[in-house]
Amino acid sequence: MLFGLVPSGDRTFYLRLSGLENLVFFGRLQGLPKRAAVRRAAECLEAVGLAAAARQMVGTYSHGMQKRLSVARAILMSPPVFFVDEATHDLDPEGASRVRELIRTQASLGTAVVWATQRIDEIRGFADQVTLLDRGEVRFVGTVPQLMRLSAARTYILDLRDKQNRETTLLSRAKAAIAAMGAIDAQGDHDPDHFLLSLSEEAVLGEAVAALTEADIEVRGCREERSDLETAFLRLTMRDPETDDGT
Repeated sequence: MLFGLVPSGDRTFYLRLSGLENLVFFGRLQGLPKRAAVRRAAECLEAVGLAAAARQMVGTYSHGMQKRLSVARAILMSPPVFFVDEATHDLDPEGASRVRELIRTQASLGTAVVWATQRIDEIRGFADQVTLLDRGEVRFVGTVPQLMRLSAARTYILDLRDKQNRETTLLSRAKAAIAAMGAIDAQGDHDPDHFLLSLSEEAVLGEAVAALTEADIEVRGCREERSDLETAFLRLTMRDPETDDGT
């Protein structure tokens, strides 16, 4: 068998059969002798945490259990490729996390996983490579960090202190110091010590920090503001994130 499928829907099992009987049936369809099909079905149910429910009718399974049963069926014949179609879109966070972990385990064993999803946040920390499709056209191919960099200029939150009391404001001197590398703005009147730094594509963070230091501004802290994956998606598909209604 060349690939296994984890579908988005859960109407792909015989609800009046047990989880074990379903997997034995699918194993037999794919050419396994009965004894081998029973053994392999039990192994797969154990792998996805359903061994205790092996003889329950699938109609009594929770939605999350049925998703895990889908994973068990997909690995039944140890295929080299998995196709996963919106496998977590209607699961609670715990169930979604468990399904992702099951798929991640298979990937660690050498299985190639093709995961189709509309949940953009789901790919963070999960996908090795992303292909973004919009209306049948490829809009992007690359890594998650590369996709995130498309959402906006690199931005950082800086904790700044004035080394010396000056007549000019800290913000005005900071703006002058990094004018050639980007822009800096206050976070708000309620937080006078923190500033938002946006760097141009060719600028280097270390050089911006050095320029601030040379202007007698102490940089006491710096953290990157994560780019928003949804914003990157909307930019690539040429939609306005303020007005897009998802249609």
